[in-house]
Amino acid sequence: MRLVRLEFEPPPVELSTRVASLLDDADGRIERLQHDRRDCPIAAFVPSDFALAYHALDRIDELGLAPGRRFLEWGSGAGVVTCLAAMLGWDAVGIEIEDPLVDIAEAIADDHEVQAEFVRGTFVPEDSQADLTDQRDINWLRTDGVDAYEWLGLEPDDFDVVFAYPWPGEEQIIFDLFCDSGAVGALLLTYHGQEGIALHRKVR
Repeated sequence: MRLVRLEFEPPPVELSTRVASLLDDADGRIERLQHDRRDCPIAAFVPSDFALAYHALDRIDELGLAPGRRFLEWGSGAGVVTCLAAMLGWDAVGIEIEDPLVDIAEAIADDHEVQAEFVRGTFVPEDSQADLTDQRDINWLRTDGVDAYEWLGLEPDDFDVVFAYPWPGEEQIIFDLFCDSGAVGALLLTYHGQEGIALHRKVR
């Protein structure tokens, strides 16, 4: 199995009032969290470009690139991208190991009446064959939480699109995990800071 990168440059789309309201609210909550925890920040928590992620998901929809409607965010943080996916009609789930972030994600979803689901646990499959021997000290790769897939009653290959924000230099870890555990034909959407967004498909 391997990943193939797709040519993909999502154009900006006008945000609805509902989406813009959620993004403004999320920005405020994240700023307050970071201020309140300035002496004890949550390790490895850096928000992605939420508007860009929305444009990307909208474009995937428009082009019919995904084989189905199940969306999963690995390391969902404040849950914004998962909420945006749900607002676009995806059956959206976010997995996050940090309790304060899951609390914010659930509050955002509830307050904006978004049907997204969040699991407090690890997104690394228990039986993963990806070589993570030298990576266990990476906070966003922690495996000491609840097995999210067991809790959901689903497997990683039950999802059609997976979104992740790997830290610079750690992208290959996410690619290896997806290549090992994702479904053939499924999409991996990743955010890379100033380099923007990338889209891969798993193929035989």
